[in-house]
Amino acid sequence: MSARIPHSVYSTGFGVAYVGLVTNLLTAVASLPLLVLLVATDPMWSWPAIAVAAVLAAPAPVAAFCAFRENGLGGAGPFRSFVAGYWRTWRKALVIGAMAVGGMVVLLVDVRALATSTVGVVVVPLLLVLVGLVLATALVALVALAEAPDTRLRDILRVSVVLAVRRWYLTLVSLAIIAVQIAVFVNLPAIGVGVTAAAALYLAWANSRYTLRPVLLAAEPLAR
Repeated sequence: MSARIPHSVYSTGFGVAYVGLVTNLLTAVASLPLLVLLVATDPMWSWPAIAVAAVLAAPAPVAAFCAFRENGLGGAGPFRSFVAGYWRTWRKALVIGAMAVGGMVVLLVDVRALATSTVGVVVVPLLLVLVGLVLATALVALVALAEAPDTRLRDILRVSVVLAVRRWYLTLVSLAIIAVQIAVFVNLPAIGVGVTAAAALYLAWANSRYTLRPVLLAAEPLAR
């Protein structure tokens, strides 16, 4: 006799698929201006508008992280969790997004200006490392915001940059996840938006949450 697959396995599978689909849809809607600019324009010429749209899209991943967190805790459904998380964190998320995008724009402009200079061989790799650090710190900060939305922004940023450097091996994993998702989006935009976005966000959230584990564990007794 063939073993039957328990009903709970199907239920869990459908639940995960539902959370992923809803999160994909809501993240795409919340990031629509950025997605339209990336797909319909040449980033070489439209990068100022893309930078502004990227800042405005910063609350979307935080809301997705809130949905993942609530799903793990058995809380509200993904739609309600996403909307509630967006409403609660959008102001701080915009500040984090503005700081991250602004920093990366300055660094990338410097990279382009120094790429053909004599000092470029030494300076450009350092600038690219700083770009990666800014991106990873912003990701950790957005996850920290989803985990503790009432924490002061200054404390979130300080903890995020320290842990992103201290736990550099996890930072590299986060950057790899982002790089893979960017590659999927560039080559298959529909797949990148409609299928892999939620998976990439979930992996980035789980990895960055592990990066924040020392702080989260320290905060648990205070929350009791």
